[in-house]
Amino acid sequence: MDFSKFLDDDFDVKDWVNGAFKVVQKDAPGKADTHAATLVMKLQLFIQEVNNAIEESSNQALQNMPRVLRDVEALKQEASFLKEQMVLVKEDIRKFEQDTVQSMQVLVEIDQVKSRMQEAAEALQEADKWSTLSADIEETFKTQDFAVISSKLTSMQNSLAMLVDTPDYSEKCVHLEALKNRLEALASPQIVATFNSMSLDQAKLFVKVFTEIDRMPQLLAYYYKCHKGQLVSMWQDLSQSELGLNQQLSEFYDTLLSTWHSQLQWSSQVFKNPYEVVTVLLIQTLAAMVPSIPVCLGTAMEQVAQEQRLDTLLELHHTTATFGHSLEAAMLPHLGENNLLKVNELVNALYDPYKPYQLQYGDLEEAHLLIQISAVPLEHGEVIDCVEELSHSVGKLFGLGSAAVDRCVKLTDGLAVCGLLKALKALFTKYVSDFATTLQSIRKKCKLEDTPSASVFQEDWTAFQNSVRIIATCGELLRQCGAFEQQLSNKILGTAGKYLSDSYSPRSLAGIQEASSTERKSTTKNPWQEYNYLQRGNMAEFNSLMEVLYSLKEKGTGNSSLLAEPRVALTRLNQKANQLAFDSVFLQIKHQLCLVSKMESREAAGFGERYTEDLPTFSLSPQEYITNIGQYIMSLPLHLEPFVTQEDPALELALHAGKLPFPPEQGDDLPELDNTADYWLGSIARATMQTYCDAILLIPQLSTHSTKQLATDIDYLSNVMDALGLQPSRSLQQIITLLRAKPDDYRQTAKLLPRRLASTIAAIRGIDY
Repeated sequence: MDFSKFLDDDFDVKDWVNGAFKVVQKDAPGKADTHAATLVMKLQLFIQEVNNAIEESSNQALQNMPRVLRDVEALKQEASFLKEQMVLVKEDIRKFEQDTVQSMQVLVEIDQVKSRMQEAAEALQEADKWSTLSADIEETFKTQDFAVISSKLTSMQNSLAMLVDTPDYSEKCVHLEALKNRLEALASPQIVATFNSMSLDQAKLFVKVFTEIDRMPQLLAYYYKCHKGQLVSMWQDLSQSELGLNQQLSEFYDTLLSTWHSQLQWSSQVFKNPYEVVTVLLIQTLAAMVPSIPVCLGTAMEQVAQEQRLDTLLELHHTTATFGHSLEAAMLPHLGENNLLKVNELVNALYDPYKPYQLQYGDLEEAHLLIQISAVPLEHGEVIDCVEELSHSVGKLFGLGSAAVDRCVKLTDGLAVCGLLKALKALFTKYVSDFATTLQSIRKKCKLEDTPSASVFQEDWTAFQNSVRIIATCGELLRQCGAFEQQLSNKILGTAGKYLSDSYSPRSLAGIQEASSTERKSTTKNPWQEYNYLQRGNMAEFNSLMEVLYSLKEKGTGNSSLLAEPRVALTRLNQKANQLAFDSVFLQIKHQLCLVSKMESREAAGFGERYTEDLPTFSLSPQEYITNIGQYIMSLPLHLEPFVTQEDPALELALHAGKLPFPPEQGDDLPELDNTADYWLGSIARATMQTYCDAILLIPQLSTHSTKQLATDIDYLSNVMDALGLQPSRSLQQIITLLRAKPDDYRQTAKLLPRRLASTIAAIRGIDY
């Protein structure tokens, strides 16, 4: 039986008993009572054993107690004795200090005197040494042994340090500097030869010598002069060759990169800071180039045509950037060993020649885009050709825009976004202007601007079909403008977004400056990635860029308004295209309605006034002009069907964005707004009715017969409208009411109608009102 569970802190009697009976219930279910008796007997035996163990332990403890008490008492006595001894020792130490304090003070003073005497002796020795060295230096120079001369000069320098307070100290300094200059002049031919021949042993000797005499900068100057001269000479040869500037730069940069690797390998065995030494060599080389890169760039830009300037600049900048990336990759593994200020100076020396052009990027891009878009033809002799060119121009327009974005990223790393946006707006403004001019030309070719005349009625839907294609082109412009704006926003945030600090806030100048300094601190690890021509060249434009980036980040690229003005201009252009289509449909109706004012001259001859007064209304037929209009309007749904059946997202977008003249009157049901074809049909119908009303009011005079004839014509038009599910306009209903009113009842009928309209109709009918 396991009795260890009785020792557990969370022992539970019930759990223990249940556990003890589980095994019995499985093996022998009927023997629970027997098992219980056995279990009780075992527990009693265990209790007896425990009692015996406790009793035995208690007896042993009682027997050992006297001995423990004796040991404690002995320990207490020893502790008291130790305490007394410690007090005695402390007293002895205090007494010793009091007895010896005066003697120690004397020893300290004697030691100070000794130290001063030693220093004085050393100073006298150094002074004597200076005299000896000064006397021997001439003989040493005759040996032309640079190591020995350097050693003597170093000793003289150390002696001079001990003679600071002597009266002729300044003279001694001048004398020592003259000796150093003499050594440098003596060694200079061999220094130049050493650096030209790349002799390691000699170079190490001169580094040791010039380090000892504190002339290391002068030795480095010889090193820079030797290698810089070779590189500059090579550039002069290249610049006078017949190669193009891009090829010249490419070859020269290859040489510089090769020089970096070879000189770094050599310098690592000679100088303590080889990375800084070779970096300064490149800086001085770039500064000493004749002709300089800025001069070469200026000459190259002047020699090429205006339309090629930006591409030329991009090619040259790409060559420089390729060299820069190669140099960065070579430096990066050991960037921590270099002087970051010198690396930053090298980056500026390499890229600064392009800074004036990068700052003018907006103007350069604008001029380039305007030249490109001017080469896109929109105007042609035939209308169908104009429509084709307008359709093809969409892809060309946004192709130019995308190419401009790519150029901005390549040339300025996205920093010239403000200039890019200005150039893109100029591009869209020019395109919209040319597009609008072409639309006006199409209007003239379709004779939409001509004065209405009573020409022979003929249906010609060619102009309308061409107009629909132009509307679809406008829709494609709107669609692609939205997509381009989204791509532009993503591109800007993806490239220039790295210049926006997380702590930037546009609310104050302090926030801008703080963000800039924070960014500089966080990115000083790699000056190649920190180069920012805009922040150094045009702070106002840089702040504008930060505001653009902040807005994009806050609102999201899907809600940007970078091209808000071009979008508005394209929407207006789409409106003009919709108006063109409307006018092309309405042209024939307008020409027919100009006949209304001549109704009096068309009255049939030979009918007397008395006869016509008694003629029943139903015996009159609609005149030809109104039946032509009715048939034309009835055929409209067939020609407007493409608006419904044609699945053209661009056309649908343009039709929804455009607004037609003659909108529904207030209070009318507007189910037609849900259907583009119905919307167009309703607009043309309302235009017809309104123009008809205006033409009626221009009739000088109506006879009784003409009045009935006009009422019949209006009835016919109203029936056409009903057949198309349209309501006659209020003005048309009021006119027909006044035309049908008998002269005697006219005043009563006119009471509920507009007074001005009633007066005009009364004058036309010759009724006294």
